[in-house]
Amino acid sequence: MNWVLLIIGGLFETGFAVSLGKAQGATGKALAFWLCTFAVCVAISMYLLFKAMGGEKAIPVGTAYAVWGAIGAIGTVISGILWFHEPVTFWRMFFLSTLIISVVGLQVVSS
Repeated sequence: MNWVLLIIGGLFETGFAVSLGKAQGATGKALAFWLCTFAVCVAISMYLLFKAMGGEKAIPVGTAYAVWGAIGAIGTVISGILWFHEPVTFWRMFFLSTLIISVVGLQVVSS
C-alpha cells in the first residue's frame, strides 16, 4: 500500500509543477485557479510522501524521496512535452531514461 501512496504522491508532484507552469502565463481568475491547484497538489503530494515513509511497511526515506522525485520529474517532462510543446530531443530522452533506470536500480538494491 505504501508504494501505491508514493506513486500517487509523485503524480501529484507532477500536478504542482504543471500548475506552476500554467500559472506563469495566467492572470486574474485563471492565475488564482492555478495557484490554488498548486497548493492543493503540494499538500496532497507531501502528505502521501509522509504516509509512504511510515507505518508497518515503511519505505526508507532515501528511497521514498528518490522515487517520489523521479515520478514527479518524469511526469513533468512528459507533461511539458504534451502541454507546453517542449522539445523532444535525443539527449532529453536519454537522460530521462537514465533517471528511470537509476530509480529502478535504487529500488532493486534497497533492502
